[in-house]
Amino acid sequence: MESESANGTVAIPAGGLIEPAMAMALNVHSSPGVYALLLGAGISIASGVKTGWGVVADIVGKVAAVRDPDNPDARTEAMADPEKWWEANTSEQLGYSALLAAAAPLPASRQAMLAEYFEPEKCQDDTKGPTAAHRAIAQLVKRGSIKVILTTNFDRLTERALQEVGISPQVVSRPEQIKGMKPLAHGQVTVIKLHGDYADLEQRNTVDELETYPDELQKLLERVLDEYGLIVCGWSADWDKALVRAVEGTRSRRYPLFWSQYGRFSDAARTLIARHGAVVIDGRSADELFTGLVSRVEALDRLTTAPITRDVAVVQLKRALPDPLRRIELFDLVDQAVTQIIDRSTPENRPVLATSTSWADIFGSSVRGYRADSDTLLHLLANGVFHDDGRHEPIWRRAVERLVRLRDTTPGTYNEYLEKLRHLPALLAVWTIGVAAVLSRREELLATTLYHPQWAVPHSGHPRMGPAWTLNPLRVLDTDGVHEMHPADGGNKYLYPQSNWLKNTLREPFQLVEPSDTAYQEASARFEFLASMIAMDAGDDFRAVPWAGEFFLDSSWGYDNTGLAATIEAELTDTWPLLSAGAFGGELSRAQKALTVLTEWKAKYGRRW
Repeated sequence: MESESANGTVAIPAGGLIEPAMAMALNVHSSPGVYALLLGAGISIASGVKTGWGVVADIVGKVAAVRDPDNPDARTEAMADPEKWWEANTSEQLGYSALLAAAAPLPASRQAMLAEYFEPEKCQDDTKGPTAAHRAIAQLVKRGSIKVILTTNFDRLTERALQEVGISPQVVSRPEQIKGMKPLAHGQVTVIKLHGDYADLEQRNTVDELETYPDELQKLLERVLDEYGLIVCGWSADWDKALVRAVEGTRSRRYPLFWSQYGRFSDAARTLIARHGAVVIDGRSADELFTGLVSRVEALDRLTTAPITRDVAVVQLKRALPDPLRRIELFDLVDQAVTQIIDRSTPENRPVLATSTSWADIFGSSVRGYRADSDTLLHLLANGVFHDDGRHEPIWRRAVERLVRLRDTTPGTYNEYLEKLRHLPALLAVWTIGVAAVLSRREELLATTLYHPQWAVPHSGHPRMGPAWTLNPLRVLDTDGVHEMHPADGGNKYLYPQSNWLKNTLREPFQLVEPSDTAYQEASARFEFLASMIAMDAGDDFRAVPWAGEFFLDSSWGYDNTGLAATIEAELTDTWPLLSAGAFGGELSRAQKALTVLTEWKAKYGRRW
């Protein structure tokens, strides 16, 4: 396999069997903590942060402008060749230290001058921040794949990305720090800033400054290059003579060297690649390289790690839920459970076509299959929503959004009642979230859960509507199919079969949350009632149909101003939690009208379903 650059062909000793990026992922995954990163200026380009030499050139341009204020081209002329201008106009040798000492001699003024180059602009926190590459590197560190990072950059983007995921890195930016540092193998990650930190005067930027490293730093660098594999990204090898010599002088490598380059290779880079038989990954930006690496090692994780059991997943959720530093772990836990459902929801596993003689068996088999596929997610949602304080609502909402998309495409040939079952996992999730919200007395969550995400049958021309309408159990679960699958005792039929089946099949995920069967049944009835009120708030739309369920029974609905209906009617005030959260447009009159319409519907159709 070969890679073309502007200077010709660079050989890639990968044997032609797999692509270099794949080879790198395989090596990183099989040897966690063995590979160090060598990051150059190219990794920070997308952030808007200048390189060290870029800062020097810009300050020289500013010095030139104030030195010759009547010349509008003074800054441009100086920045075209900063070293030449500096030599012609000063007696000092150009360097980061001398330049800052002259332009901003005191620490406070120096920090103020440098801040504009490295800190986000006021009221614009998204400027000069970590790139996708920095954040992907942080994920690699978090999972233990990377423990040492060499960088020629003196910005703090790598450190900031690590801190975002709860990692406090050991940072070495001055030679005197090396003596007291924790051994590389013992720290979670060590960031070695070969050219220093932007706030230090001991910066190395000019050709002369980059000619040699202090002895302590040189020895540490040689140790890393000798003991670790190396992944190079964004480093041109054009100016850093001391670093080039260190890489060049490394004895026989213990592990491979991977070199990623976007654009042309310098002569020095080509020499180092050839000397060490480096595997070249050409034509990828830093963002593409590292986000791709994270995706590949995670894919390998899934192959080598046995899926966690449902009960272990719930334990992990409860540990992560109160810890803000484990929010990504919590997100991954729920997201992976959703992915497992989606991966199983294929026509091969859950048919959408059946003959007239086999449809009942296929319907029942598919319903039971969707329920089994969703089991881990339902336990996570029941426990997660119940114990959440509201900080993690986007995670629960995303689960529903992903499941609703199962019907974004229409199969070529299908039976309607089997095709609609593709929304059953989404219905199970919404029901579980809703009942958990009722049990935890956070019913304001229903104002988002039952209105979003909006969906419509593809190419139908119907308006998009929320789960209160699109996931109505009467629409998702064919009544005859549920009767056949879930018969009542003695061969009878349930008056509200969907409602009875949902309450029964979702009881088990709530065992840890609510041991009382009575309390669980009351919460289920209340959720059905509230979902039905929202569904009836659709005016004359044909989808204004309640979640007709067992809450309609007199034992639940009540009579003579007692029971669930009377309780909710009494709650309807301007401070009702659902109104405050935006349900019914926040209008009390709309909520009262929805209750009236629901009551009228019950009187007309309630016992005919």
